[in-house]
Amino acid sequence: MRAWRPSPLLIFSAGLHLGALGLIVVRTDWWHIAVGALVLNHLALCAAGLWPRSTLLGANIVRLPAAAAQRGEVALTFDDGPDPAVTPQVLAILAAHGVQASFFCIGERAAAFPEICQAITAAGHAIENHGQLHRNHYSLLGPKGWLREIGTAQATLEAVSGQRPRFFRALAGLRNPFLDPVLHGLGISLASWSRRGYDTRSSDPDRVLTRLTRDLAGGDILLLHDGNSARTVSGQAVVLEVLPRLLDELAARKLTPVTLRSVCKPN
Repeated sequence: MRAWRPSPLLIFSAGLHLGALGLIVVRTDWWHIAVGALVLNHLALCAAGLWPRSTLLGANIVRLPAAAAQRGEVALTFDDGPDPAVTPQVLAILAAHGVQASFFCIGERAAAFPEICQAITAAGHAIENHGQLHRNHYSLLGPKGWLREIGTAQATLEAVSGQRPRFFRALAGLRNPFLDPVLHGLGISLASWSRRGYDTRSSDPDRVLTRLTRDLAGGDILLLHDGNSARTVSGQAVVLEVLPRLLDELAARKLTPVTLRSVCKPN
């Protein structure tokens, strides 16, 4: 495995911290300039971590490779499962259309419903890593916290499914500078998305579908949720109403759903 290399922003940030320290030592009366520069730098790092598609903190798969895009391929990805009430129905819809998808599963949910994870892989889909516990504060974790969260999920998901995840997706895409070296050490890659339907917030299937299909093209990575899906006025998970229509739209546009691992190489 090649050695981890920090992104240009992280290299600049490290140099800035050393330079600020040197400035304070040499010119103590300029401490306010050094502190101001560091504050601006940390704001930039924070902004990069709040931008799900950013590559400023490290490698991040936001679209499929150019060759896949030219072939008209797109990736369907599902987060926050497995869910015993929704995921089996998602699998049935995918099977009826003869397509594969990537499921970013939560470790503790996979451990609770191992038979669903086994059904996912048995149907030819891919299981990927969405963390072990999926807690809202994870963008504040340090290296040990990230390693515990992602490494535990790796072990859990491989144990219950027999398939080792190759990609990790952060909760809402939020992260910090400590994530990239941890992923590198585990041999997995960060993957985000190019379009999402906000199906955990919106209960309107038409609106969710419009967000997913507006300017949809080969190379897109679509984010949906089989876990934590919003409910329609009839009480059904919105993803179950959106997915059949989405798959019909993909077919009409001659776009082919694929798994991330079938076309993307881990970084």
